[in-house]
Amino acid sequence: MKVLLMPNLTREHSYSVTLQTAEKLKELNIEYYFSPSCNDGRFDSIKSFEDDNEAISACDIIIAIGGDGSIIHAAKKAAVKNKPILGINAGNLAFMAGIEKNELNLLKNLIDDAYYVDNRMMLSAEVYNDRGSVVYSNVCLNDVVVARGEQIEMINLSVECDSKKINSYQSDGIIFSTSTGSTAYSLSAGGPVMDPTIESIMLTPICTHSLFSRSLIFNPSSVITVKNEDKRNNCAISFDGEKAIPIPLNGKVIIKKSGVTAKFIRIKSDNFIDVLNSKLVGRRM
Repeated sequence: MKVLLMPNLTREHSYSVTLQTAEKLKELNIEYYFSPSCNDGRFDSIKSFEDDNEAISACDIIIAIGGDGSIIHAAKKAAVKNKPILGINAGNLAFMAGIEKNELNLLKNLIDDAYYVDNRMMLSAEVYNDRGSVVYSNVCLNDVVVARGEQIEMINLSVECDSKKINSYQSDGIIFSTSTGSTAYSLSAGGPVMDPTIESIMLTPICTHSLFSRSLIFNPSSVITVKNEDKRNNCAISFDGEKAIPIPLNGKVIIKKSGVTAKFIRIKSDNFIDVLNSKLVGRRM
């Protein structure tokens, strides 16, 4: 078994957790490497790779160390190569983490083949200009957010599902999330929490100026079209919280289920409700 470590060394505890993880893998006689994009020279890697894609292709399992953002970033790269990923929490909540930093002894389950792999649906989105040409495309695990840009004013967005008009929204934007992403930005915007094993596309408006402000849930085969009707050209799109990309005036975004699937290693026997309770128990009112 070959394992690729992808730590986010900007997190406060990631360096120490990465060292402990490497020591545990060495103790278990598991061959491990470090991601070239994450190795800042403090770690000795047995083998050097040109880039992350080459490293992921050469390994059997990816281990991401950090918070949810770090795990999602690594999971998207692993999904393209159809490789499973295990997240180790070195942050705070980390819904995506399979184990906590004090549970590294559970890494033994990898060589004992005592783990499950959960398949998580992803979304893909294409941005079109007013001439019908694709100017940008990407995939996401949590959410695609179409929102206002630099101007602090509401924007106008028209939404269709399978070519049928749903609604026109005057709002700060709209979150389109997977069930996995229901505990992220969508939750903060008032969206429902969904079991991540349920495949769906969820629409949650952000601060909409309307009585019709509820979330909508579509089946995974739906094709969602968002048209930029904002005449001030103040509209942008972001994938999983990454840097926003402007949407052209009179342009549109087409969102649908991605052809790639994220594969998360689950070592512990806890289910979605267990994770939800353990992560949010300290934040309940």
